[in-house]
Amino acid sequence: MKTEEQARFLFGISLSDRPKWHQFLICSSGFFFGYLVNGICEEYVYNRLQFSYGWYFTFIQGFVYLILIYLQGFTTKQMVNPWKTYVKLSAVLMGSHGLTKGSLAFLNYPAQIMFKSTKVLPVMIMGAFIPGLRRKYPVHEYISALLLVVGLILFTLADAQTSPNFSIIGVLMISGALVMDSFLGNLQEAIFNMNPDTTQMEMLFCSTVVGLPFLLVPMILTGELFRAWNSCSQHLYVYGVLVFEAMATFVGQVSVLSLIALFGAATTAMITTARKAVTLLLSYLIFTKPLTEQHGTGLLLIAMGIILKMLPENKVPTRSLNFNDVGKNRNSLNKEDKILVKNRQDKEKELLV
Repeated sequence: MKTEEQARFLFGISLSDRPKWHQFLICSSGFFFGYLVNGICEEYVYNRLQFSYGWYFTFIQGFVYLILIYLQGFTTKQMVNPWKTYVKLSAVLMGSHGLTKGSLAFLNYPAQIMFKSTKVLPVMIMGAFIPGLRRKYPVHEYISALLLVVGLILFTLADAQTSPNFSIIGVLMISGALVMDSFLGNLQEAIFNMNPDTTQMEMLFCSTVVGLPFLLVPMILTGELFRAWNSCSQHLYVYGVLVFEAMATFVGQVSVLSLIALFGAATTAMITTARKAVTLLLSYLIFTKPLTEQHGTGLLLIAMGIILKMLPENKVPTRSLNFNDVGKNRNSLNKEDKILVKNRQDKEKELLV
C-alpha cells in the first residue's frame, strides 16, 4: 500500500479517500471496458481485414495516447522523475505491445490468450529481483495464480481444438512478449514505490515518448513501416478503427497503472488474466457457442483461483525498512536508520535506471 499522503485519481475520480473495494471496482471497471473494446478491434483488424502490422499499429496508438494525455492537462512541468527512469520501462513496454499485436498474424486470438494467460506467474517470480521492489508472495498466492492459469488454458484449448492457428514464429513472438511483461508491471510498481508522487499520466506519457523511437528500428528493418503505410493509405477507415481502439485502450491502460499503484503488479496481472476469461465466456454467451466439460473444468479452476486469492492473509508482516514503511514512519527512525534508508534508496534507484 502506498503512503497515506499520496492522492490517487482516475480521470478526475478520487481513489485515495475511498475504501479498497471501491478503488478496486472503479479501476477494474475502467480496465475491463478499455480492453474488451481493444480485443474486439484487434480481432476485426487482424482477422477480418488481414492487416498484421503490430509495430505500426502500436506506433499510431502511441501518438493517440500523447494527444489524450495532453487533453488531460498533463505537462512535463508536473514530472517528478528524471527521463532516464523510463528508458528500460519504455523499451519493454513497446516491445511487449509490438510483439503481442504482431503475434496475431501467426496465432489466432484464443491461442494468443492461452499464452498470455500465463503472464501472472513470471510477473510474480520477477518481482523478487526488481530493484526497489524485492517482493515476495505467500504460497497460497502462487497456488491461486497457477489455478487461474491452468483453468484459462483448459478453457482456451477447448475452443482452439476446433480452430487451431499455431506457428513457431507466433509462439516465439508471444513468448518474447511474456518475458517483457514480467519486467513491465514490476518496473512500474517499483517506480510508484520509490517515488509515490508519480502519477499515472506521467508514467504513461514518459514511457510513450521515450518508447516511440524504439518502434522505428523494427519497423524500418522489416519494411513494415512502408508496407503498413501503403496498405492503410488504401483503406483509410482502418485509421478510424485504430484511433477508436487507442482511445478505449487509453482508459484501460490508465486504469491498469492505477491498479499497479494501489494493489501491486502481481494482483494486477491476476486481474488481467481474469479479464481474458470473462472475454472468452462472453463470446460464448453472445454467440451461443456450445460449452463442453472441458470449458466447465476450466471455469471451475478459474473460480477456485479467484476465491483463493481473495482469502485474507494471516501472516504478520515482518519488521523491515521498506520504502512504504519509510514513507509513513520516517519521523520515528533514529539517525542511523535514516542514513541506512537513504543509502539504500539511492542504491536501488541507481539499479532501477
